[in-house]
Formats: sequence, structure tokens, C-alpha cells
Amino acid sequence: MTAARQSSTHTTARTREPDRNLAVELIRATEAAAMASARYLGRGDKNQVDAAAVDAMRPVLGTVSMRGVVVIGEGEKDEAPMLFNGEQVGDGTGPEVDIAVDPVDGTTLAAKALPDAISVVALSERGKMFDPGPCFYMRKTVVPPAAAGAVDPEAPVDALIAAVAKALGRRTDDLTVAVLDRPRHTNLVAAIRGTGARIKFLPDGDVAGAIMAASVEQIDTGVDLLLGTGGTPEGVIAAAALRCLGGEIFARLAPRTDEERKDAIDQGYDLDKVLTTRDLVGGEDIFFAATGVTDGGLLKGVRFGTGRISTWSLSMRARSGTIRFIQTQHDPERSSLVARGVAGD
Repeated sequence: MTAARQSSTHTTARTREPDRNLAVELIRATEAAAMASARYLGRGDKNQVDAAAVDAMRPVLGTVSMRGVVVIGEGEKDEAPMLFNGEQVGDGTGPEVDIAVDPVDGTTLAAKALPDAISVVALSERGKMFDPGPCFYMRKTVVPPAAAGAVDPEAPVDALIAAVAKALGRRTDDLTVAVLDRPRHTNLVAAIRGTGARIKFLPDGDVAGAIMAASVEQIDTGVDLLLGTGGTPEGVIAAAALRCLGGEIFARLAPRTDEERKDAIDQGYDLDKVLTTRDLVGGEDIFFAATGVTDGGLLKGVRFGTGRISTWSLSMRARSGTIRFIQTQHDPERSSLVARGVAGD
């Protein structure tokens, strides 16, 4: 796919546009994935975690009234047997939409039973979701709504953090910056520490970190902004959430190799462009759903009780600005969302 994919295919009839019922349907998909993957917490096999989540999410998405195309998925068709990029999902009726899925954002976190693993799905109108093409990484700056118009994403780290602090009416050493714990961020971490700001290191998966940074005005997450280089799929998924929350992501594609850079340029991508939230996910009919797999700053993880399985989810819709936190009790014997048995038991 090319950057030219951003041109929109519009539906003219109002009845063909995504409606509020999709919010509940997407939560069912993330709940199913979270419960299935949570069976493997602490077993040390991230592929097992991911496979369980994908196997649980896919059939639920297949029942949803939509004609969806996976723009952000588990990889290319030959590498991912299910939920691959370009796959069609839904029951073949309803609106034409783009879908971004991450059955478990933070598979390593779940495999090690560490905090902040979540299952996520995002949806937008057809043709409105950015396809990152060959670029696997992007540089990201995520700020809360109050700072969305007050920062220069190209400014040095100290100036950027100072701008966020001013917008929030706080001191720089009162702020906490989320950063993926990676060797590539050594210089970034030193610059953040030089401002006096605190750091929350993310072991894996930065979708939850981006949401925590953008939701400081709605949820007390203890995170005020996110900086660093992370996956482009996670950046697009986070952008869908930020469209609902009002926060902002500024991103620039970051090819890993000369070959990847050449492929991106050949396909029409502008590697110097700073992509905004609306560049990554356009339109107004945007939905986001997440369910906690492990406990974290955003959501509680799955609980397996006597006769009940409990999940905690987040449902958001951009058009209405609605943000819902949903706690659900599932009957393991009757719920169609509960996977029966655990492979290897």
C-alpha cells in the first residue's frame, strides 16, 4: 500500500456510517482476547500469549456488523495466519471501516506477568487510517489536551518538557515522562533527567503509555507525556485513542535501514513530515476499545474467580467524546467470549 491510500472512500447514506453500537461490539472482542491470553500469564512464552489472543479476537470481530479491512494487524499474510494486514473482517454488512488491532499490546509483559499489557482494537471510517507501509518505527511525542497546541515537537527535549509544564501549570520536576526502556533512548533519558522531570520506563508496548500521557485530565495515571521511538502500528492505534481523548501525538517515520528508507520514499512517504493525530487517524467516526490483560496504570487485569471471570475495559468514541470504563463479570460456562480450556493443560 502507498501513502496515496489516505484518499477517502465516503459512504453517503447516514445508515452506512459507524454507529454507537460498535463501541460495545469492539469491547467484546478485546474482552475475549484478554481473557484468553491471561490464561498464559507468567508462563514465559509471548507467542503463546499472542496466539491465544488472536484466536479469541478474530471470531468475535467476524460477528460485528461492519465491512472492515485490517490496516494495522499482526503482519503480512504470509507471516500472520490471522488478523493480517489487508484481511477483511466483520459480517459483510454495515459500514465500510478501517481496523487496527493489537490482540495484546505487550506480549512480553503478559508472558512475564508484568504491568500494563492490554488488548486493543481501533476503528475509523474507510480510508481514514494511516498505513505506515514499510516503516516499522516512528518517533513519537504524546501530550495531554492542555498542551496540544502549546508544544513544538521539533524543539529540544528541555524546551518541550518546559512547554508541557507551563501548559499544565506545573513545574518541570513535577512531570513524569513515559519512555520505552530501550538502549536507543540513552541520550533521550539523559536529556529528560537534565530537566528534573521523572521517568516511567515502559518495558514493552507503548499504547497504554500514550493513553496514560494523554488522559492526565480525565484519569489520574501519573504520566504527563510520552517521548521516544516505538512501533508505527502502536502509534496509529494510540492516535485513535487520542482522537477520543483530545490529546495529541506528533510522529515522524523512522526507517531502520537504508533499504527501508528507500522503500518508503519509493512508495511516496515524506520522511521529513511531522504527522499529527489527524494525519494518523482522520474523520470523526472513530472508536477505541481496550481491555486490561495485566494490572496497570490504565486498567486492571483479568481476574479468574470462582464461577466468574472479571475484566476491566475502556471504551471511547471520538464523535461524542464519550469515555466509558466498563467492569464485566463473565460466566465461564455460558459466555461465548470465554475460551474453553488452555492448550498444553
